Amino acid sequence: MEFVDNDQIRSILFEISKKIILPNFRNLNSNQINYKNNKDIVTSVDIEVENYLKKTLPQFLKNSYFIGEEIYTHNPEILEYYNRNRYCWTVDPIDGTLNFVKGKETFAVMVALTFSNEIIQSWIYKPITQEFMYAKLNQGSFLNNKKITINNFNSISNSVGSISSKYWDKDIEGKIKLLKNNFKEINSYGSIGCEYFDIVLGKRDFVILSKLSPWDHLSGVLLVREAGGNDSHFDNLSYKFNQKSNNLIVSSSRKLNIEIINKIKELKS
Repeated sequence: MEFVDNDQIRSILFEISKKIILPNFRNLNSNQINYKNNKDIVTSVDIEVENYLKKTLPQFLKNSYFIGEEIYTHNPEILEYYNRNRYCWTVDPIDGTLNFVKGKETFAVMVALTFSNEIIQSWIYKPITQEFMYAKLNQGSFLNNKKITINNFNSISNSVGSISSKYWDKDIEGKIKLLKNNFKEINSYGSIGCEYFDIVLGKRDFVILSKLSPWDHLSGVLLVREAGGNDSHFDNLSYKFNQKSNNLIVSSSRKLNIEIINKIKELKS
């Protein structure tokens, strides 16, 4: 199994931020903002960043595939790449596009590298603060080259995090509404990448998710895993990005994940 040099990825993300993202931050015009699927915002910046990464990242690994959020909109069949025994890059060019459009600083660039059915490397870069977090399979998570581990182990009643507000299966939707009452605080950043970032830093405890687009979760799941956190579907099995599922819990500890799963089982919708 091959790995890619983190400093090279960092340089690319820094360059993208400097040349494409930051010059457009709080400087977008209406012609740069559109909608995909008649509901989700996409900007010319999302597309330009993704195109740049599509051109540069596959050069690091011969014959590697590339999956981007914006490319998927026009070609959903690209998810079949995950089922092939090859390296595959997955990118969310701007996670938190709505925040970016509104001039809010909470957004990130997310990149992950998979091989077969494993996430082997991941990167999240926050252009405004220039914070760079990355993870490598079985070698840990790092913030600006310093190894970090999660040391926040709150119980469910003391936990802060977010819960997806829509896209739940009907048989679980009622339980999810009741589940919200069991936590200390529920809030969302509008950028799942930034939430994963803060779980690793111990500033948040969990995310409970419904719609599982791989570009939203591959990077963060590996970062949390390698920092000592935990992830599982409601059936208690670890996240399988190449299999269809409509639920996922990612948290600071295995204990908290189990607590949440047990609470869901107890609740009556």
